[in-house]
Amino acid sequence: KQGLHRRCLSSTTDPEDIPSDKLQAKSSGSVLPYVGVACLGAILFGYHLGVVNGALEYLSKDLGIAENAVLQGWVVSTTLAGATVGSFTGGALADKLGRTRTFILDAIPLAVGAFLSATAQDVRTMIIGRLLAGIGIGISSALVPLYISEISPTEIRGALGTINQLFICIGILAALVAGLPLAQNPAWWRTMFGISIVPSILLALGMAVSPESPRWLFQQGKISQAEAAIKKLYGKEKVTEVMYDLKASGQGSNEPDANWFDLFSKRYWKVVSVGAALFLLQQLAGINAVVYYSTSVFRSAGIASDVAASALVGAANVFGTMIASSLMDKQGRKSLLITSFSGMAASMLLLSLSFTWKALAPYSGTLAVVGTVLYVLSFALGAGPVPALLLPEIFASRIRAKAVALSMGMHWVSNFFIGLYFLSVVNKFGISTVYLGFASVCALAVLYIAGNVVETKGRSLEEIERELSPPS
Repeated sequence: KQGLHRRCLSSTTDPEDIPSDKLQAKSSGSVLPYVGVACLGAILFGYHLGVVNGALEYLSKDLGIAENAVLQGWVVSTTLAGATVGSFTGGALADKLGRTRTFILDAIPLAVGAFLSATAQDVRTMIIGRLLAGIGIGISSALVPLYISEISPTEIRGALGTINQLFICIGILAALVAGLPLAQNPAWWRTMFGISIVPSILLALGMAVSPESPRWLFQQGKISQAEAAIKKLYGKEKVTEVMYDLKASGQGSNEPDANWFDLFSKRYWKVVSVGAALFLLQQLAGINAVVYYSTSVFRSAGIASDVAASALVGAANVFGTMIASSLMDKQGRKSLLITSFSGMAASMLLLSLSFTWKALAPYSGTLAVVGTVLYVLSFALGAGPVPALLLPEIFASRIRAKAVALSMGMHWVSNFFIGLYFLSVVNKFGISTVYLGFASVCALAVLYIAGNVVETKGRSLEEIERELSPPS
């Protein structure tokens, strides 16, 4: 296998071109299958968020809540509430039990929640099912980026970290596609919820054979297990190098895991606040509002088919994320964030003008679609994938799981309130004012990021930690 690996290498790059320190760094282990398993968590995350969109009207008829907008709102929002709870517990569990064991545990609420939703005969069961599924995706929303960043080799960590966002988009797209048979077969919504049991079971089985995060093992003082995990992930030729890196950063063995209050201490507050702020800005920049609202925007533009409209947005999202994935390690995280928020500000401005500016009135429909698609593309280039990738990178290993959980909690709370209040705000102030508000948030975000975010590409998690949170 080694010989083959060397041959593939030499055919593409002349050994002389690789700096000597990178030469021995070509690893024979493989990270990809384990990243793939973790991504089942990301697919489920997207799927559970998206699945209710198409199914809502049909399940409301079956469960007798067709007239009850409040209860329908609860069927949608309990998942977000559950996710908030899940993301906080997920961080603590990942520190206590380890990353892979938490994934295996997480399959329980994911599978049970899907089963309850699929078989629900009344609203109560439905809401409990949605709540459990929400807790499940909350745990995985904190866990997937954490695990991927901890097992990825530095040179491709950006590309692999972006895969998380890509698979969330694929999950959302899958949920939209799963809704297509509904029109012919109204009872199909049960199947839509039921399907998601399969990936949850696969996630548990896959994680049972995946290596634990070497960083977590090292932190727990399980040195020989950490070495075994490194060997499984990168091959035995990398063991000394990675262990050296871990030792350099880890006074880990003598510093206990952080508790929640440590996150607000002087030593960590700066990084933690950047993490929370990125997610807050990401949500307040209006991405969910644009996605929730895209169908009616497209309708007013005369695109009748809702599915086509959603698919367009979904495809723009997947496409943008793929571009981001290829640029992440070349361009760097910070420049992508700045480009992304600038693009979002510009397209929001365009959308806002298309509604108010009389001269543009004849083209308002076309402009609305172009603006929306451009916005989603810009979002997918940076604002979408970067925060979840950057956070595990800038947090020191002691606080990493809890700080990621706190930031994801911010994400879910803001998501929940935007989902709840967006339409009433639009009715009160008008859509163009709201879009102007979003544009100014994006502009603020550009300034904030330029001043506060550090570049992390091509540096190991340990180097970043030494720069940002020096031991006090």
